[in-house]
Amino acid sequence: MSTPVGSVVVHHRPGPDPVLLLHGVAGSWTTWTPLLDAADGFRGRGVVLLDLPGWGASPTPPAPVTIDDAAVAVSTVLDALGTGPVQVIGHSMGAFVGLHLAVVLPARVHSLLLVSPTTAATVRAARHPWRALRTLPAYTLLRAGLLVTGRAAVPLLRGLAAVGLLRLFAAPVFTHVGRLDRSVLDAFVRELRPRGFTAAARSAAAYDTGRWATIGCPVVAVLGRDDVFARPADLDELRALVPDARTVLLDDCGHFAHVEHPAAVAALLAA
Repeated sequence: MSTPVGSVVVHHRPGPDPVLLLHGVAGSWTTWTPLLDAADGFRGRGVVLLDLPGWGASPTPPAPVTIDDAAVAVSTVLDALGTGPVQVIGHSMGAFVGLHLAVVLPARVHSLLLVSPTTAATVRAARHPWRALRTLPAYTLLRAGLLVTGRAAVPLLRGLAAVGLLRLFAAPVFTHVGRLDRSVLDAFVRELRPRGFTAAARSAAAYDTGRWATIGCPVVAVLGRDDVFARPADLDELRALVPDARTVLLDDCGHFAHVEHPAAVAALLAA
């Protein structure tokens, strides 16, 4: 589907009470497969799945994509589909986009379910990467590594996979990387976009999280205790920033709560 930011890949099932799923970094619409299974495919509801500009199967726009660009692309898709207000489920970067949508297009967002959201701590890490070596070292090192390796990052990861070391690389992201199906790790490599990651970091660094105080829709955020891209204290900050936000901390869970604990995330949908 064409948007002012560029073409995006969209999968849509019409229906009432629609849900919009926004993937994170190293993700695409396929990242939601475990949650779709756990939620019985959102039976009886409308569903919108898309690859954000420059991610998944969506082509890379000529200019780096900002948080405002992502909101424009999503809004254009929802306009074209005529969905009306949606429940936004966003993972990581997708949660950040969901929060921004609720700020700039409040009539579009019925409610928010934030899965492993990157919020205030990530914004600080993006602004002050060297300070973040103490607070979010995995995020800082990944950003530095992608800046250094650039387009070579994905071939390097594929090389690690070829010699059986990919699980070692992915271990900080998932609490029990050994339990994951190989297809999950293959997708993790295939869908990583170094340019998109660095653009998202730059956009986050310039973002004013105080804008989230204007959000009036219901918000639920779920975070893994072992998440290396966020911290449990982020939930406290989110509650301070977003009126009436409800937060859930999952034990034995890393940065992909919807992959490691899809049933627990599905149980929060009614909230």
